[in-house]
Amino acid sequence: MRTVTVVGASLAGLSAARALRDQGYDGRLVIVGDEPHRPYDRPPLSKDFLAGKIEADVLALEDSDDDLDAEWLLGTRAVCLATRTREVVLSDRTRVRSDGVVIATGARARPLPATESLAGVHLLRTLDDAVGLRADLVPGSRLVVIGAGFIGAEVASTARALGLEATVVEAMTTPLAGPLGAEMGAVVSRLHEHHGVRLLCGTGVSRLAGRQRVEAVELADGTVLPADVVVVGIGAVPNIEWLIGSGLALGNGLECDSEGRTNVSGVVAVGDCASWHEPRLGRPHRVEHWTGALERPATAVSSLLRGDAGAPDLTKSTNAPYFWSDQYDVRIQFAGHAAGADSVTVEEGSVESRSLLAVYRRGEVPVAVLAMNQPRLFGRWRRQLNSAAVPTAIH
Repeated sequence: MRTVTVVGASLAGLSAARALRDQGYDGRLVIVGDEPHRPYDRPPLSKDFLAGKIEADVLALEDSDDDLDAEWLLGTRAVCLATRTREVVLSDRTRVRSDGVVIATGARARPLPATESLAGVHLLRTLDDAVGLRADLVPGSRLVVIGAGFIGAEVASTARALGLEATVVEAMTTPLAGPLGAEMGAVVSRLHEHHGVRLLCGTGVSRLAGRQRVEAVELADGTVLPADVVVVGIGAVPNIEWLIGSGLALGNGLECDSEGRTNVSGVVAVGDCASWHEPRLGRPHRVEHWTGALERPATAVSSLLRGDAGAPDLTKSTNAPYFWSDQYDVRIQFAGHAAGADSVTVEEGSVESRSLLAVYRRGEVPVAVLAMNQPRLFGRWRRQLNSAAVPTAIH
């Protein structure tokens, strides 16, 4: 290969670029990014950066000894991929013809319709999003977070520490039931009530009220919540629209085998936009976690450089998905798939102490583990999950 283009300049794209050089690729390397910023770390955006404890320079992901010898095309987005020629077309009309393409375009925060022109309403996905939100988090202000996922929960936690009143609205009856299951989702959500956050579940948002700036959030059940600031945290959408018509298989993300290869030769995908085949589930699965964006690109790059030689082993699984979240004085860690577990037991600590380790099982087989302030024990269990034989797929 003489030219490889990495489309996406966040953690997954940078990890892919590093892997290319580490694995001996010495050709032309082009990195495309739609933001003007060099790669930066996103997890602190809802925590230390939002709280004003660190500034943007601390977020930089590149090391001083990185020697990628890459061409950086920043502030321009990919709008088309001609898969026959592997030509990437950018919004500024630049065309990059490549021998291999790594797609790492990530995902974007899902907006609440008809709120784009209302001041005080924020999404949180990018550095620029965090800068705007941080300016609005004034002590004493009333914050409403729509969506009780991990981003919304972290924002509420940070806001409470800054002295804001905080209310979290969740359409589901139990927060975090998707990633953690109903039982442990309820346990984690009690953290917010303990710290004075009002949690309203089982009702959706009807509309946001206000002329030029948001003044209130009206819920479907008629409740009106006065609001000076609103954060919308209702999920993310994979950035794959630019690939429509390319011939690549698209679903909830760009569909790949278990090594990151797409259905088109010479094109692999990594990060939040990629839906890799997961033997533990028996289907493609999109992982939106920092660790996946760090670890999986090496596998995808290896398959890209090998070419089409050798079919992937569909029974071979990558590490179990892993994420963490810092909320108040608690570090929450989770690995595996809660979906399909038929039991969950607290095996260390207690719910009351907010220090525990819980194991999810399907029959007698562990499929996931959750920890609150139990990092060492969690580490052991996570290693066990990663080294265990892949169980029969969960359907």
